[in-house]
Amino acid sequence: MIKKIATMALCATSTLSAQIVYEGGTGAGEGKHLVFIASDHEYRAEETLPALARIMAKHHGFKCTVLFGTDEEGFIKPGESNIEGLEALETADGAIFFIRFLDLPDEQMKYIANYLDKGGPIVGLRTSSHGFKIPEGKAYSHFDFKSKAEGFEGGFGQTYLGNTWEGHYGRNHVQGTRIQIIPEKKEHVILRGVEDNAFCHAGGYEAVVRERMEPLTNSQPLTSMEPDGEADPKMPPMASTWTFSYAGKDGKMNRAFHSTQGASQDILDDNYRRMIVNGIFWSVGLEDSIKADGDVSFVGPYKPTTFFTGGGVQGVKPADLASYDSLIGSETPIERPKRKAKAKKKPAAQK
Repeated sequence: MIKKIATMALCATSTLSAQIVYEGGTGAGEGKHLVFIASDHEYRAEETLPALARIMAKHHGFKCTVLFGTDEEGFIKPGESNIEGLEALETADGAIFFIRFLDLPDEQMKYIANYLDKGGPIVGLRTSSHGFKIPEGKAYSHFDFKSKAEGFEGGFGQTYLGNTWEGHYGRNHVQGTRIQIIPEKKEHVILRGVEDNAFCHAGGYEAVVRERMEPLTNSQPLTSMEPDGEADPKMPPMASTWTFSYAGKDGKMNRAFHSTQGASQDILDDNYRRMIVNGIFWSVGLEDSIKADGDVSFVGPYKPTTFFTGGGVQGVKPADLASYDSLIGSETPIERPKRKAKAKKKPAAQK
């Protein structure tokens, strides 16, 4: 009996240690609970989402739970298909996803599926359009980004956010992106206080404008990774931020907000960060609380690392980020490895 109790206590501790909770306080979001789900391989979701959660909690009063992909030892592992604590979605008023190619255990997936069935508000960043890669024959294979299941074509991304993975638009890691407000949408509440031409390090994505999508901004690929880079003349603007309505299990339409950017370096831009914060407010029905001068400043030290597959700060557990004062990112720059030049093929006569 003692052994059984000890085992149960260990499981409870393990679950709690896999998440962090910023309790929030006074503000427009007081009494509401947001759940942030971070696990992607490349764009440092594990930095973007806790930074946004701190802003929503400290400045605006939301209770914010942040969940991460973690390994067997409890360390944050980008892109890991193990996210403990998803039962937090049972009490969530809103969910923010930054995920990629996940194949979670069924006992974890059920919390996401249940939340969407009941029509919970959602925000999706960057790779969430292709958030799941689940083999056929599994209980949640219809969430796969290539799903052809009736009613779930395009899986989670297309069904709940409006787009699945459609492809890169420009050369990622080589071409930055200028976020341009669509002129006729400049009065939309999500763009309140947002100035035009925010700069994002993450490259553009292809987008297909579908029914129930309302594009708010376009991405303009640049010819460099510099904020003042020239627009690529061969690549006209492409939809990059939009609202979407998705159907819950009861058939009613529910709110979703999606941005094709969102890498940890992207939210360094004040206007891009403000747009995402405004989008979270809108998603949970608090658009009347969006102020043009609402506080979107970072809470605590934020030193995002350069995004690349296999990167990120090593040896970090969720508990290490639990304080408002704990460092998100790294004081020491982590550079992306230079790509090796492809060897030129020798003419047949020289082989």
